[in-house]
Amino acid sequence: MKKAPFIAALFLLLAGTTHAQLAPRLSPEAKIEQKVGLTDISVKYSRPGKRDRVIFGDVVPFGEIWRTGANENTVISFSDGVVFGKDSLKAGTYSLYTKPTKDSWEVIFYSDFSNWGTPEEWSEAKVALRISVKPAALKDAVETFTIAVENVQSAGANLTLTWDKTQVSVPFTVPTDAKVMANIKKTMGGPTANDYFGAAQYYYDNKRETKQALVWVEKAIEMRPEAYWIVRLKALLLAETGDKKAAIETAKKALELATKEDNQDYVKMLNKSIEEWSK
Repeated sequence: MKKAPFIAALFLLLAGTTHAQLAPRLSPEAKIEQKVGLTDISVKYSRPGKRDRVIFGDVVPFGEIWRTGANENTVISFSDGVVFGKDSLKAGTYSLYTKPTKDSWEVIFYSDFSNWGTPEEWSEAKVALRISVKPAALKDAVETFTIAVENVQSAGANLTLTWDKTQVSVPFTVPTDAKVMANIKKTMGGPTANDYFGAAQYYYDNKRETKQALVWVEKAIEMRPEAYWIVRLKALLLAETGDKKAAIETAKKALELATKEDNQDYVKMLNKSIEEWSK
C-alpha cells in the first residue's frame, strides 16, 4: 500500500523532466550551419558510433534506404536553390536519405521531413532529387558518423558523409554570381520606389521637412504610379503644406487606384481625408 506515494513522486519527477534529457543518447544530436557564398545551409542529424561493428553491409545494409544517421530524420535546409551536377534542387528543407551499395550510393533529398527514420510508405513523388555517387575508401576508420560541408568556395562546396572507412562526397554549386550581380544592379541603380516612400513616410510621421518629403514621394510615384498608398502619402504631405486643393486632387487619384484594386481600407481612409479637407 506504500507504493502509491512512491509512484506519485516518480510521476512528478518524470513530469518535471519531460523536456530534459535524462541520459545521453548513444547517437548524440548534432547541427551544422555553413554559409556557402551567400547561401545558408544547415543540417540536423544524429551521430551513431562504430563501436567495433561492421558498418556498411551489416549495420547499414546494402541496397536499402538508410536514414543517414540515427534517431530522427536527418534534415537539411538550403536558403537558395542549389545545383548538384546538372540537377537543380529548390530552396527548402528536406530529409536526407541514402541507399548505399558496395560500388555506388544514391543520395536522396525527400520533401517530407516529418518521419522517424524511413517513411512507412515510400513515395517517389516526394523525391525532390536523387543523385548517384561513388564512395571512396578511407585508410583509417572514422569512429563517429559525420556529415560536413567541405571544400567551401564562393561558388559551391561538397556535402560529405563519412563513417568507418567510407566517405561519400557530393559537390554542389550555389547561385552566388547571380545574387551578387543582382545586388550590384540594385545598388548601382539607386534607391527603389520603396526606399523613397520609406524616407518620405518617416519625414511625414516625424514632422520633418515636408518639402524634402514631397521630393522623395514624387520620385516614388514616378517609379510606381499605380501604388495608391504612395499617392495617398503625397496627398497627406500636400495637406501638411496647407495646399488642401492639391491634396484633394491627389487623394482622388489615390482613391481611383485603391478602388481599382478593391482595397476598402484605403478607400475609407481616402474618402475621410477628402471630406475633411473639403470643409
